[in-house]
Amino acid sequence: MQDFCLVLLNLVHLCLNNANDMKAKYVNPFTDFGFKKIFGEEASKPALLDFLNALLPQIHIKNLTFKNTEQIGESADGRKVIFDIYCENDQGEKFIVELQKARQNFFKERTIYYSTFPIREQVEKGEWNFNLKAVFCIGILDFVFKDYGNEADKNLVVHEIKLKNQDGKTFYDKLTYLYLEMPKFLKTEAELSSRLDKWLYFIKHLEDFQSIPQIFKDEVVFKEAFEKAELSKFNQSEFASYESSLKGYRDWFAVIETAKDEAERKGKTEGKIEGKAEVAKALKDSGVAIEIISKTTGLSVKEIDLL
Repeated sequence: MQDFCLVLLNLVHLCLNNANDMKAKYVNPFTDFGFKKIFGEEASKPALLDFLNALLPQIHIKNLTFKNTEQIGESADGRKVIFDIYCENDQGEKFIVELQKARQNFFKERTIYYSTFPIREQVEKGEWNFNLKAVFCIGILDFVFKDYGNEADKNLVVHEIKLKNQDGKTFYDKLTYLYLEMPKFLKTEAELSSRLDKWLYFIKHLEDFQSIPQIFKDEVVFKEAFEKAELSKFNQSEFASYESSLKGYRDWFAVIETAKDEAERKGKTEGKIEGKAEVAKALKDSGVAIEIISKTTGLSVKEIDLL
């Protein structure tokens, strides 16, 4: 009987632990799997279409066709890139949509490099007049840029970049880069005022929802997006893929946070050493004996001699 109770207790603990691990009802859209589940599958096309039209209302996209996300470079090493989402509208305009989980060196350069693939694929054999279709590169960022064009840009969530001349006039309007800095989107449900606001709110808070917020309940496209994102509707293979993707996301996040902590500790340590050096130099310039300076600051005689 005692053994049975022990087994039963262990099962209860296991169930509680599983319940805590699975407390999220919806997929994390900042994972590769979650992002593609919501926007990158054929059945997700209405959500992607609605999102792009909210982001680019001047385009009026009527239809989208998914294209091969793997692109092979023309260099000798055959370097290739794999887009998160690559699609084309009925006018032949190209859309690359990328999810970026963390800041990395040369991220802007990478998106510019990515934009060359849909440009080059438009080359026609034989005589060709170089008339290109528009290309849009969209980055959904789970971080903020370190550098800004000016003070006003610090509060911008959506950055639209085009080729412009020295007077700020658009030189070429068929190449557009859009960067969405998601951590800076701080609106509450009551403050949502546009279609794009709704999508940004959906993306940023999806994993935290336990039910569909009122503002989305009468929206068919959002109800379908919530249904696709609901973890309980995943089959075994989908759930395994998501678990792997989520682990990768959490591991990456942990690496970034560890690097930040180490940099902060290093900065504090270097700051203390620098402060001691400044005090030691001032004492030395005032004629205080080296031995006294060493005892006061903790610096070695050799370190003080080098000041």
